[in-house]
Amino acid sequence: MKIQTQHKIMELDPLSKILEQERQKGKRIVLCHGVFDILHIGHIRYFQEAKSYGDVLIVTITPDRFVNKGPNRPYFSQDFRTEAIAALEMVDFVAINEWPTAIETILLLKPDFYVKGPDYKNVTNDITGNIQREEEVVRSVGGKLVCTDTVQFSSSSLINERLSPYSSEQKDYLTRLKEKYTLSDIVSYFNTIQKLHVVVVGEAIVDEYVFCNPLGKSGKEPILVSQKLSSQLFSGGSLLIANHLSEFVKEVTLLSYIGQNREYEAFMMSQLKPNVRVNWIEKTHSPTILKRRYLDHYSKAKLFGIYELNDELLREKEETQFCSQFITLASEADAVIVSDYGHGLITHKAVEALIKYSPILCVNTQLNAANIGFHTISKYPSFHFGCIHEGELRQDFRSRTQSVEELTQRAYEKLKCEKLIITRGSNGALAYSKEEAFIYCPAFADKIVDRMGGGDALFGIVSLCHSIKMPMELSLFVGNLASSFSVASLGPGEPIQKINFLKTIETMLK
Repeated sequence: MKIQTQHKIMELDPLSKILEQERQKGKRIVLCHGVFDILHIGHIRYFQEAKSYGDVLIVTITPDRFVNKGPNRPYFSQDFRTEAIAALEMVDFVAINEWPTAIETILLLKPDFYVKGPDYKNVTNDITGNIQREEEVVRSVGGKLVCTDTVQFSSSSLINERLSPYSSEQKDYLTRLKEKYTLSDIVSYFNTIQKLHVVVVGEAIVDEYVFCNPLGKSGKEPILVSQKLSSQLFSGGSLLIANHLSEFVKEVTLLSYIGQNREYEAFMMSQLKPNVRVNWIEKTHSPTILKRRYLDHYSKAKLFGIYELNDELLREKEETQFCSQFITLASEADAVIVSDYGHGLITHKAVEALIKYSPILCVNTQLNAANIGFHTISKYPSFHFGCIHEGELRQDFRSRTQSVEELTQRAYEKLKCEKLIITRGSNGALAYSKEEAFIYCPAFADKIVDRMGGGDALFGIVSLCHSIKMPMELSLFVGNLASSFSVASLGPGEPIQKINFLKTIETMLK
């Protein structure tokens, strides 16, 4: 079958030339575009009706790398999907799209009709906003967007119900969410978040990955020798959190410190999103924080790390500058999000200012090799929302054996907060408040490339959710999903794209 239909599968550029010849013969070109993960009767009827609008039916599919439909999607690879569609008699040509949307494809192929399914008749259901843009592009090339009247089926619903990639715990959680919240409810929450102006406080970190080829033991000394192959810089720490949040809110202001010689300033500024403003405190006798990790280039396993930092506290003049700048920034903010890495930015007086002047204070403290034993969330005697890892909670209370629930309640009472989240890696996360007691959420990461940055993503997104009083059950899901986005790539993770994020939620709740 593949041999008989192979001539139908083409790349876009050669296909555009063939279509131009067909157009000169007076034939009308029809284009359908989508993921088409599991081919079913709904797709067949959709293609049949689409073909009725013209003479040549083209189907383009979303490539694997741009499919944002949750864990283990697409179910079938792009090659299998093109082969299946090419086997249909009514389809004349199939191509793999080269972009996230069909806009560039429409400009290239210039269809007379761009045909979508019946679920796109109401454009308000399209959370991406792509349909309106695609319709404008179709009109610009002289075509028309039409929607079919065929019975609607959903590959995502079929996969979720019959070929579920989720564990029983994940399915139960998603079922509860679907019973309580619609996609419209969730989009409404994020529309409210979009109006926020937040201040992010925390150390800016440049993460460097050095990829090496391990050579073996030195000939004369008992050390392992590696060959350096390449290196890559990433924005980490508070820089990463600011970038994550920038896609979801109106404006982010970052308050952090930079080295006395302002090393890496150009790199850091070039990585920030347009709606992120920065206020630097120049720290005396200190470098900009650089965390360099050496990795095996094949397995990507981390071998060892070297940090360039001075984690002494800010000097009195710098501390005064921090507090003065923060008070001004907080007066214009809806929420303050503090990610404290324990490298000297946040002093005792800074904590007092954060607690006194923050309209909503969200706090996360992180243990690392430089601060183990003396940096815990107890540094903050009160705040509105807090988030820490279970290991850091146990470190705070010096307890290995007490249940995480008992420790969470102790921390909640001690810290005088409204809500507290404990992240637990592969065990997901739990939240506690007096109003909602304990709420548990499983982890949703199906592809773990690098765990670094997962907690930052969860903390930042859930802080936004707390700021608008999103129900904690839904907030936990959103946070765990954000973490799964972050750990799926090497390094601290790429900034989360709001549209892709909401599209994944839409698919998971079908």
